[in-house]
Order: sequence, then C-alpha cells, then structure tokens
Amino acid sequence: MTQIRAMTEQDVPSVSLLIGESWRRTYSPIMGAETAALISDEDHTLQRIAAELTDTNKMSFVAERPDGSIAGYAMAKMNEAGDVMLDRLHIDQSEYGTGLAANILHAVFAAHSGILSIALEVLEGNDRAMAFYRKHGSKWPGCTVQKAMHR
Repeated sequence: MTQIRAMTEQDVPSVSLLIGESWRRTYSPIMGAETAALISDEDHTLQRIAAELTDTNKMSFVAERPDGSIAGYAMAKMNEAGDVMLDRLHIDQSEYGTGLAANILHAVFAAHSGILSIALEVLEGNDRAMAFYRKHGSKWPGCTVQKAMHR
C-alpha cells in the first residue's frame, strides 16, 4: 500500500525526476516539446525543489510505494495573507486511475483543514487535470479551480 507522508530531502532526486516526466508528458502536446522541456529544466531542478523544503510557507508531500519508490508528489504554499495555493500535484503515469492523485490531494486538504479556501491554477489545455480538480475539489468547500494561460 502506498503511504502519503511529508517529503524529505532524500526524496528530492526522485521528485525532480517525477515532476520532469509528468510535466513533459502533460505539456509537450499543449505547448510543444521544446518549450515544455525548457520550462521544466528551469523550474524543476534539484536545487529549487530542495530549497522549497526549507520554505516554511510551503508543504510538500510524497506518495511512497512499499518498495520506497515515489509514486506521487504535491506541494502547497501559503502567502502572507494566509491563502493557500496548491502549486503542484504530479503522479506517476502508472498510477493513473488508482485513486492515488485523490489521496494525495486529500492529504493536502487535511494538512490545511483550518483554511477556508485552497486555490490552484491549471494551464489551459490540461483538460484531464481540470476534470480531476473539479471532481475532487467540489468535495471540499472553498476549493477553487482557475485556468491559467501557459507562458
């Protein structure tokens, strides 16, 4: 059974790889493979992900399989006003349809249970994510889904 837990520094290489693969798979058809790779190479570096772990306004979670491999990742951040935004949620493609994405999303919601609203943005064209968040976010009062144009 997959365990959802707080991310640690030891998870950074696996999470970086997971995000990079997920980002390219999802956004290459939308914005082109070269643009998706450029953005991912800039935004999903080991250094950037490791630095996020030390930011007290960010909470990162991983879904760890029994063999220790990472099957999913989510990160939410809180701004100065106390508003929370789900910044990332990535699942290994082999886990599609297993409920893992919903489980890790619910872990983020549970960690922010006193917050009235959790927002997120989904790049336009990522219809799978939009449908997922509409389905699962509607179960949590105050969860809002916004579309964002890609860069």
